[in-house]
Amino acid sequence: MSAVDVPFRLDRARNATAQVFEHLRAQIVGLALKPGAVLARPALCAYFQLSQSPIREALLRLEEERLVDIYPQHRTRVRPIDLAAARQAHFFRLSVELEIVWVLAREPRPDLGTQLLELVARQRGCLEAGDLEQFTRIDMDFHKRMYEASELPDLWALTRRCSGNLDRLRRLHLPLNGKAQSILQQHGQIARCVALGDAAGAQRAVRNHLSGTLQALDVLRARFPDMMLPADYPPA
Repeated sequence: MSAVDVPFRLDRARNATAQVFEHLRAQIVGLALKPGAVLARPALCAYFQLSQSPIREALLRLEEERLVDIYPQHRTRVRPIDLAAARQAHFFRLSVELEIVWVLAREPRPDLGTQLLELVARQRGCLEAGDLEQFTRIDMDFHKRMYEASELPDLWALTRRCSGNLDRLRRLHLPLNGKAQSILQQHGQIARCVALGDAAGAQRAVRNHLSGTLQALDVLRARFPDMMLPADYPPA
């Protein structure tokens, strides 16, 4: 676990497996644990100060999300970014969020628009401070707020479960070529359309916002070839 220098404190009131899973997933999606990093169970047990059982269960959940490969009786390692999984997650998320903003913006929602613009302002502060990790967390809060406003919290959880590989691509893209600034502009446009009740405009803004990373896929593959799943990689 030496690849991650992040403190961990177990909350005894919560399920241990869930906490291990969330912690490791955050490090993988945030690229602190890069593709190929080995997750040795004895080291993980020592790091989390837990027995093998919750560690094993957390790793199995990560494997289900195509974020790690488990080689029984051998090792577990972080899986390279699976572009097929990322494309499917993008299609699913785009389909869902186009419908969400259509529903939200069928009539003016100035209250919701204000809440979303407040999140954009917080994101802007993070970008000015160079804090891309907090920028990304607030990015998630922006989209989560729209799911909540649509009374679809379970659908948000489902979207998150299938988006690990897409989120890793987005994290690679974030520092490049003004991507973070474009996110601020696109979030602002979505918020304003929701506030004004401009459903068609909100859909255009969402489509533009969610398509940017896959449109830059050739650039990302050329710049980060070691991060991507090669064609001859063993199937999951």
